[in-house]
Amino acid sequence: MTGGAAVYARQNRRKYIILTLIALVGLLALVVDVMTGAAMLPVGEVLEALFSRASVEPTTRVIVWNMRLPVALMALVVGFALGSSGAVMQTILHNPLSSPYTLGVGAGASFGASLAIVMGLGEAGICLSAFFFAMLICMLIYLMGRMRGMSTNTMVLAGIALLFLFQSLLALIQYGASESQNQSIVFWSFGSLQRTTWPRLAITAAVTALVFPLLMKDSWRYTALLMGDEKAESLGIRVNRLKLRAFSLISLLAAVSVCFTGTIGFIGLAGPHIARMLVGEDQRFYIPLSAVCGMTILSIASILSKIIIPGTIFPIGIITSIIGVPFFFVLVMRSRGGK
Repeated sequence: MTGGAAVYARQNRRKYIILTLIALVGLLALVVDVMTGAAMLPVGEVLEALFSRASVEPTTRVIVWNMRLPVALMALVVGFALGSSGAVMQTILHNPLSSPYTLGVGAGASFGASLAIVMGLGEAGICLSAFFFAMLICMLIYLMGRMRGMSTNTMVLAGIALLFLFQSLLALIQYGASESQNQSIVFWSFGSLQRTTWPRLAITAAVTALVFPLLMKDSWRYTALLMGDEKAESLGIRVNRLKLRAFSLISLLAAVSVCFTGTIGFIGLAGPHIARMLVGEDQRFYIPLSAVCGMTILSIASILSKIIIPGTIFPIGIITSIIGVPFFFVLVMRSRGGK
């Protein structure tokens, strides 16, 4: 093996090790998440319940399998979905501040859910309405960008404009809603994993499992896109078609996440930044590491939401914002002087 090939192989091996280690941290966080709650469970009892379900007491089995495990797994799946969608969005828009939430997807979903709450559509109607408006935001951003030749600046500005528009519409709905409706709207907009059920988890996991391989299939095209749209076109990549496909897949991931959990910010922004600092922007490693970082961060946030005040579970969207903003600020400042 030549010197250059050896260096390349060593760099790739290092990236695989980093990916594996962070994935293991995420799995460890899963176990700790199941352990924590109003009734703390020993690690041995949790592992026994997970791998030998029939051998534990009925109370422990109910706590682990019916109450905590679906929530803990949803934290991993939603974090994985948001981390990967944020990574692809930052790549195709050439903007490190892009994420499904900074570009208005969360605001659109919150508006849709709030509209359904005021109309009294029930839980299924709330989820479907949130999903529809999250998809609508992504498609509007894409269409506005296409009208201007897929200009990335146009797409980012369009997303920011839609963010403020739907935040204003949400405030309008809250102004006219009743007190009980406002309570539901505010609780939903905080973001929470506590509404998780096994069917909701299965839907979210199935969509993520179907979409993620499709994102990875285009990973080399995303890497080429980093050189600029014109150079990517010269390599035979149909950039507009690639961006449309990426936006469609990102829309599915973001929408299916927010429609069941509400607005959970920071994950789609921080996960890709951490991954970029660790492995660079080779999309073969960058996208999966962004996803793994996202699931690990959200799982840790789920643990913190239950241990800050014992017996009280804070909405996880509040936790990600509180710990996320200063943590992200430190990351940005340490990353090559903030460049």
